[in-house]
Amino acid sequence: MAKIGMKTPLVEIDGDEMTRVLWEVIKEKLLLPFIDLKTEYYDLGLANRDNTNDEITVQSAEAIKKYGVGVKCATITANSARQKEYNLKHLHPSPNATIRAILDGTVFRKPISVDRIKPSVNTWKAPIVIGRHAYGDVYKAAEMEIDGPGKVELVYTKADGTEQRVTVADFKGSGIVQGMHNLDESIKSFARACFLYAIAEKIPLWFATKDTISKTYDGRFKTIFNEIYETEFKEKCANAGIEYFYTLIDDAVARVVKSEGGFLWACKNYDGDVQSDMIASAAGSLAMMTSVLVSPTGVFEYEAAHGTVQQHYYRWQKGEKTSTNPAALIFAWSGALAKRGELDGTPDLSGFAKRLEDAVLSTINDGIMTGDLFKLSDPPPQKILNSWEFIDAIAARL
Repeated sequence: MAKIGMKTPLVEIDGDEMTRVLWEVIKEKLLLPFIDLKTEYYDLGLANRDNTNDEITVQSAEAIKKYGVGVKCATITANSARQKEYNLKHLHPSPNATIRAILDGTVFRKPISVDRIKPSVNTWKAPIVIGRHAYGDVYKAAEMEIDGPGKVELVYTKADGTEQRVTVADFKGSGIVQGMHNLDESIKSFARACFLYAIAEKIPLWFATKDTISKTYDGRFKTIFNEIYETEFKEKCANAGIEYFYTLIDDAVARVVKSEGGFLWACKNYDGDVQSDMIASAAGSLAMMTSVLVSPTGVFEYEAAHGTVQQHYYRWQKGEKTSTNPAALIFAWSGALAKRGELDGTPDLSGFAKRLEDAVLSTINDGIMTGDLFKLSDPPPQKILNSWEFIDAIAARL
């Protein structure tokens, strides 16, 4: 059988632990037999990031800018325990945060819907998409430990040398402090991306912050979103028959669990991180959530929305075949291949990506699935497979 050709490489970003193991199996069984796969490869495994002083992460983001489409495996963001475990020289920032900051995009996360898998929130009838701002907040924060009494101030020194000062806290003893920031232009890009996505998908757009408490910081998000809506998208939303809705984040959470779904929920960076996991878990599994970073310059990075599946990796190291669900990893590849085919004008490649997704969905719908889904399957599954068996079942359908 002749393999499907590619004109332009994808940027392939390898990762860590169990997802790294399955990444190779997916390529071997589901991609390489069918596609003349062209990638520019970057190893963002924890050891290589440490050895390159995290330069490899920056290089991978610049490559995505160059080629237009990237596909990324899950990676570890190390803490002190991971530093000891992997004997790291440094604790670098989240590679996802670094890439997102360089690309200045918005992350859209959407559950992978399968008829047989019922959401644990029984009112949901359509997927809820999370639009996550991909710059700043706690992911670019400066932090400090306070070892005793003293005053902490927030100081802004203007280009002309004048200063503004705000007291953060008068410490009577030890504690901690954190400083966050964001950029008006990044918030504007975030708002525009969300409106464009909602209009394209013809779904309502919700946006939520906590501007009643964070009157300046969160209030700026609310103001910019409203300005972008009023000046650029109000008429377009009306023509598309969709609503823009703002509320407080706590009110949004209460509304979401009583809703029928079928809308885009725009969230600040940390809110989107947390709420996308909630949506994914309630919709079925963290492994059933797609994620794509969309840059305002028109570049795309596809990845799984979950982590590296640490405990399964430890079991795999002992020789166990784990039942880790690879669906989101497969959909990261299919999303990137479909976009590559769209941008290059190669419909055979986009068609293959669609058939790959259909093969995953039909396998699960036929009651053949990994262990994370069996309690949610209605009717009950026919077979619970380990990851390798599940990928083989998908390959057989391809």
